[in-house]
Formats: sequence, C-alpha cells, structure tokens
Amino acid sequence: MQDVKPFVGMLSKEEQLFDEIKKRLEEFFGPTDADSPVWKWEHTNYYEKEMGKGLKRKFIFFSNLINPEILPDIKIKTTELEIEYTVTGKRRINLDPGYIHPAKVVLSTRKDYSHRIYLRDGVYAEVTLCYHNNTFHPFLYTYPDFKSEEYIELFNKIRRGFVNKG
Repeated sequence: MQDVKPFVGMLSKEEQLFDEIKKRLEEFFGPTDADSPVWKWEHTNYYEKEMGKGLKRKFIFFSNLINPEILPDIKIKTTELEIEYTVTGKRRINLDPGYIHPAKVVLSTRKDYSHRIYLRDGVYAEVTLCYHNNTFHPFLYTYPDFKSEEYIELFNKIRRGFVNKG
C-alpha cells in the first residue's frame, strides 16, 4: 500500500486558532511542510448556526507520509480537539483531515452518505477529487469549496511536490 500525504483543513472565524491548532496537531503527526493562505469561507451556511458568520479556511500539510489505513485515527484525534475547543456546546473550529494520493484527494468524515465508505470507529471516507489530465477534478458530490480553483491549484501544487519526491 502506497504511503500518502496527510493534511487537515481548518475552518473557524477565530483565525488565531489556526496557529494554535497547527502546533497541537504537529505534536501528534509531526511537522508540517506547507500551509495554504487563509481564505474567506462563504460556500454554504451549513456551519453558520454553530460557528457564526465570517468563517475562514486554512489547510496544513504534514511532512511525514502515512499509511492510509490510519486515517480513522487522525479523524478521531481531530474530533477530540474540536470537542476540547467547544464552548457552550458550539465548536469554535472544524477540522477536516484527509490525504493526497497521486490519483486522488480523500477526506474523512463522521457522516454517512451514498458515496462514502465506512472505515471503522464511526469514520467514513470519500474520494473528493480525482487526478487525470494533469489536474484534480471534482465529482458531483464534491463539497463546493473543494471545487474552487484555489483549492484545486493548492492540491495540484502539493501533489507535484509529493510525487516528485517519491
């Protein structure tokens, strides 16, 4: 089984949490070697009731490659961090772990749906982007933000570095 490049997408209106959470995640998963810019996140209002308006998104990418079968462990750890940072029953940050494989971008989730595969311990996975013709492409079910030019450009850039090292 091919090792893959792990990442975590962070979503919060409290931008200062990104650096704090990054340090916490590096304690568990090792150093990061790339960060995305901080982007405004206005793709849906799904998180608005819980987290408020003015959300921002940032991705961090880890240096150490992993075996993809530990994705559920990463999702469990990020869920624990979300709970730790919850105030009065509302999350201050949403953490979306996944990985880049040369042929795809995979996200983990706790929500089942028709296109998701159960892994274990309440964790599902979905292929969010597939790689062909020298770029990543979304599916009909791909989250709107992952269909954006900025995200696809970012994942292509990280993929190039990851594939060229191998």
